[in-house]
Amino acid sequence: MSDVLRAVKGMNDILPPESARWEWFEEKVRALMRRYGYANVRTPVVEPTALFVRGIGESTDIVEKEMYSFEDAMNGDRLTLRPEATAGIVRAMIEHNALYNGPLRVWSEVAVFRHERPQKGRYRQFHQIDVEALGHPGPDVDAEQILMCRTLLGELGLGIGSDVRLELNSLGQPGERGAHRAALIAYFERHADVLDEDSRRRLRTNPLRILDSKNPALQEIVEGAPQLMAFLGPESNAHFAAVRRVLDDAGLEYRVNPRMVRGLDYYNLTVFEWVTDRLGAQGTVCGGGRYDGLFEQLGGKPTPAVGWGMGIERMLLLLEAIGIAAPGSGLDAYAIVPAADALPAALLQCEKLRAAGVSVQMHAASAEGQGSMKSQFRKADASGARYAIVFGADELARGEASLKDLRNPSTPQMSVALDPVDALVSRIKSAPARTS
Repeated sequence: MSDVLRAVKGMNDILPPESARWEWFEEKVRALMRRYGYANVRTPVVEPTALFVRGIGESTDIVEKEMYSFEDAMNGDRLTLRPEATAGIVRAMIEHNALYNGPLRVWSEVAVFRHERPQKGRYRQFHQIDVEALGHPGPDVDAEQILMCRTLLGELGLGIGSDVRLELNSLGQPGERGAHRAALIAYFERHADVLDEDSRRRLRTNPLRILDSKNPALQEIVEGAPQLMAFLGPESNAHFAAVRRVLDDAGLEYRVNPRMVRGLDYYNLTVFEWVTDRLGAQGTVCGGGRYDGLFEQLGGKPTPAVGWGMGIERMLLLLEAIGIAAPGSGLDAYAIVPAADALPAALLQCEKLRAAGVSVQMHAASAEGQGSMKSQFRKADASGARYAIVFGADELARGEASLKDLRNPSTPQMSVALDPVDALVSRIKSAPARTS
């Protein structure tokens, strides 16, 4: 139908059963954050445009091309749908003086928006897990966050080194980057005749971004460019060496990639990316680093900080590509009610089961009635539930219900007393854990 309204291209609905995969992933993240002592924060989806211009960098692709910005009709303010999470979290910390009592470890799950051509793994609205350690200057926290990523990736079922691998670099401090920048400009000016239009534009505004060019024709020139590592001073080198020492001791393999610059201007010292070959060109699934200057850049006191972000859609695509099965619905039981006059008793029993911690979905009658037992069992099986509970008239007359193991069809159906409800709860909860 021509008048049906549809979602904006690149902004996707997440419906069952896909949403179950998201919940499974989110539960893994929440459990990890509790173990590492990170508290949840939530910031607005709309922020002043100036926050991202000052924070991310005026010459970045995000600010130049990708932000959804508009003028507030009420007061003329320039506003933007957040294109990343860190700047908004730092703004909130400064505004509320949240670090008054000392450093904080925080995390957030956010929707972010970038105006770009939608393709698989790259959307106009996508979602990220964002993790920040605020007020910690030492390389130990850099290393801890990288190891935290390893733990999460492993718990998701990914092989470290085979499915995903770690790349690492140091961007040093502003003065060191300034010297490197001057050397880069001089180098690329000598090769200006082979630079593409995008690289010539960046030559004076942000030459470091030329190193991240995906243009195959420029790769030989890029490989010959001066490396930032050669400009790092003793303190920056010591910080990077300390991070690497912890990772080495933890047995985590990595590759030092001197061309890694990340897409945001606020980084300094350690930067890292977890990358994969399973998703084509969209190879980065998680990345981050240290950004000690961002608080001051946004009007706050100098505050060291380090963090990382993980794209949820891209991570779920990777799990799918590798063949890691989606978990089941998590439903314990499906209630089958053969006759309408059994509905009141069945409803009450389902409420007792839910109060005892059993997840139950009850069969809902259609306009034509309850439906046949065969059709109800089909729906029970499709629900993903482990058990079907049959509230038949004969069973209810005896104060019982029938319990059928839907995942092991050879197991005989059994009758279980309804009062007390503990017997039925025990039967359902004692079942072996299902594999996903």
